[in-house]
Amino acid sequence: MIVETDKNSFDFNQFRLIRDRSVGRLFWRLKRFTSNFIEPRLQAMGYTDFKMSYLMFLSNIEEHGITNNELAKRACVTKQMMSKIVGLLEEEGYIYTQKNPNDSRSSIIFLNERGKELFVALEECMQEVRSKFNSIVGADRMEQVIETMSQLVNTLEQDEQ
Repeated sequence: MIVETDKNSFDFNQFRLIRDRSVGRLFWRLKRFTSNFIEPRLQAMGYTDFKMSYLMFLSNIEEHGITNNELAKRACVTKQMMSKIVGLLEEEGYIYTQKNPNDSRSSIIFLNERGKELFVALEECMQEVRSKFNSIVGADRMEQVIETMSQLVNTLEQDEQ
């Protein structure tokens, strides 16, 4: 006997199966775990004003500096939002700005010593996260996960351009 089901009905059991394997949700949960793991450790190291959301900006600053407009583009925020964030990060001592010698209307943003020290501390925390992940799935599988995500991100970013 074949029982037909209504294709438009909502089934919580099916929903849970889909939800638990949703790529977006899995990425969000891993990001939440990582943030909740790292932020308190950084705060204990003296970065009491640091928020993980700052990484979206700080991680795009190169050693030769970057303009506000380029940083906004890389961080996928408006120029106005970027200006506010730059002011905040400069006030908190992670970056400094200098007038752009090629365009007096803009400034170039650089990491200062505190910003560089933050990345050294962050690397230590990320090693702890990686060790935890390795202990759960093994170092080889974790390396495969990273390689796969890297390939996806790089290919998708190329496709966007």
